[in-house]
Amino acid sequence: MHSQTRPSPEGEEWMTGAEALLRCLLAEGVDCVFGYPGGNALYIYDAMTGNPAFKHLLTRHEQGAVHAADGYARSTGKTGVCIATSGPGATNLVTGIATAYMDSVPMVVITANVPTTVMGTDAFQEADIVSITMPITKHSYFVRDVRDLPRIVREAFLVAGSGRKGPVLIDIPKDVSNDRLLYRPVEGEIRLRGYDAAPACDPAAVDELLEAVAESERPVIIAGGGAVYADAAPELMAFAERHRVPVATTLLGLGGFASSHELWLGMPGHHGAYAANMAIQNADLLISIGSRFDDRVTMKLDGFAPKARRIAHIDIDPAEIGKNVRADIACVGDIKAVLKLALQPAKPSLPRTAAWLAELQRFRSAHPFRYQDSETELKPQFVIEMIHETTAGEAIVTTDVGQHQMWTAQFYKFNHPRSLITSGGMGTMGFGFPSAIGAQLGNPDRLVVSINGDGGMQMCAQEMAICAIHNIPVKIVVINNRVLGMVKQQQELMYERRYSQIDLAGSPDFVKLAEAYGIKGLRASTKAEARRIWEEALNTPAPVLVEFTVPTDENVYPMVLGGTTLDQMLLGDVGE
Repeated sequence: MHSQTRPSPEGEEWMTGAEALLRCLLAEGVDCVFGYPGGNALYIYDAMTGNPAFKHLLTRHEQGAVHAADGYARSTGKTGVCIATSGPGATNLVTGIATAYMDSVPMVVITANVPTTVMGTDAFQEADIVSITMPITKHSYFVRDVRDLPRIVREAFLVAGSGRKGPVLIDIPKDVSNDRLLYRPVEGEIRLRGYDAAPACDPAAVDELLEAVAESERPVIIAGGGAVYADAAPELMAFAERHRVPVATTLLGLGGFASSHELWLGMPGHHGAYAANMAIQNADLLISIGSRFDDRVTMKLDGFAPKARRIAHIDIDPAEIGKNVRADIACVGDIKAVLKLALQPAKPSLPRTAAWLAELQRFRSAHPFRYQDSETELKPQFVIEMIHETTAGEAIVTTDVGQHQMWTAQFYKFNHPRSLITSGGMGTMGFGFPSAIGAQLGNPDRLVVSINGDGGMQMCAQEMAICAIHNIPVKIVVINNRVLGMVKQQQELMYERRYSQIDLAGSPDFVKLAEAYGIKGLRASTKAEARRIWEEALNTPAPVLVEFTVPTDENVYPMVLGGTTLDQMLLGDVGE
């Protein structure tokens, strides 16, 4: 039984570490925790039975819990929380922690551990999860003294949700979770020695940036996930409009600048838009805003942005400045604050970019995203276009990883920040559907659509159980081409069609699988069927799985092959 709290003479309360943990999480405004119990976490789970205010969602795998917490965090801007037991429970979180770390997602990950009395003896389900995850967390805490727990929880949320955001681990031994403490809420502002969450930007650097913009005739902005996480979309649009600078948004930056805006160029990089890539290659000034110059954006580094006389980099993390690409102008600080500072000068801007914008418009008109449509086959690009049209671009869309992810980035037009939830840096299969569950719980009044491939869906299909039990109305899309599509495409183009281990024959009937979990399942293989069943799915106030059967041989274009530059794009059989 969980212990009973009793008031102290000073109005404080005696309670167990487990009870204090839940109290601390509620004090941080946590409205849902995703998790999976086990022996060494049982004091924590026992405390939940005596705390009706504490909401916990039991996933069917720890992987589902950490990805759901991730989707919740990305879609709401709040810090996601997940809990797992020791040993395999904790290690099952590792991929999800790495996914959040790569994409700078704020999460507090709580793991139980074996009692301190048996640590180091290879006790049952013992794993040094702090050491295992140290390279993929912003910070890790091992709770030795229960009296430190309230402070640690408060610090963990501060670290996870400030500066360059990321996951923080709290590891709690079983005996510590049952130890008793005189609980006292941690109040007031917390300061951590040596931790500067948001360094103030040097105004001189902003002045230098504005001078470079004023002198430029062919500027371009690359806006990444950092602009979204900083809630800087309004400032980004105001800056681009004032100086008439075109904007390319990375995969994680999609939605951070409205795709309907005349200055938007599309996504740059490996499967990016022709206009975006050509803008980068011909720009005289390149401005990165919250983008880390990932290799999928730059491709061959020594041929990246060869005509840029100056490169400016705005980022909250000084470690990113100059890491991959030289930075002639470095603006270190919170992106929203930096852009506000850049917008302060009352002097009107006199842009010199009219001819440049006209040239880029010609690129857009000549080489838009397109595909060879068919009246006999259901093309995946058509499916994404249909989903966009029927949701008016207003849905929160989560994706797994692969061809469907790139088609979603190309053909679904995002106009709002935090409306695309996808694994960028880690490229984690199995992420798409559980992250949609977290996004739906964090945004109960929004339509959430989870777009998955038939490969990734099988890494997380068990989470359909909780959608059915709790009536979480995610619309689950499976783009089924019966193959590991992105691997196949690379083997086709770069390995002379030597196909190896890509055949997903023997996959389940996804409609029957959904029905086995108690969810409506629908299937389409023609345009007419696709329109009809998708309308049925949208009109169903409950979770629905929709399987779209598409050709196996459809590829994602444009494509820039590894080792080539952004202007060496393969346009496919629909290009000129």
